[in-house]
Amino acid sequence: MEALFAIPFTVLEIPNIKIKKPTWLQAPSAMTTFSLVLLSYFLVTGGIIYDVIVEPPSVGSTTDEHGHSRPVAFMPNRVNGQYIMEGLASSFLFSLGGLGFIILDRTHNPSTPKLNRILLISVAFLCILVSFFTTWIFMRMKLPGYLQN
Repeated sequence: MEALFAIPFTVLEIPNIKIKKPTWLQAPSAMTTFSLVLLSYFLVTGGIIYDVIVEPPSVGSTTDEHGHSRPVAFMPNRVNGQYIMEGLASSFLFSLGGLGFIILDRTHNPSTPKLNRILLISVAFLCILVSFFTTWIFMRMKLPGYLQN
């Protein structure tokens, strides 16, 4: 593989350029990087790409037995289709579960007091469990016969 990459440089001569980093350019803080990664995770899991391409409505509607139009948040019986609010709600729950695991990881710091550690573990498990069970309920709303005995 090394020889394959060396072939173009037998013909080309690499210029000797000294590039300096601008003094005003600084690396972002860890929290800024985390926030950007979490925001991009939220948007991608929410289906922002699908929403831009397909342009689904925010919420759907169905007609009840009296002929009245009722709003519907989930597109039933379609795994590969979604309303915008459905994607955002699911994305929020995925992000909440991910934050629960991140909080759970933060409890391993030896300098964390015992009470704070217990509170962090409680909040982390609460985030994870709420995320899991609510996502499960969402899936049961989307596919009524899914995972039933």
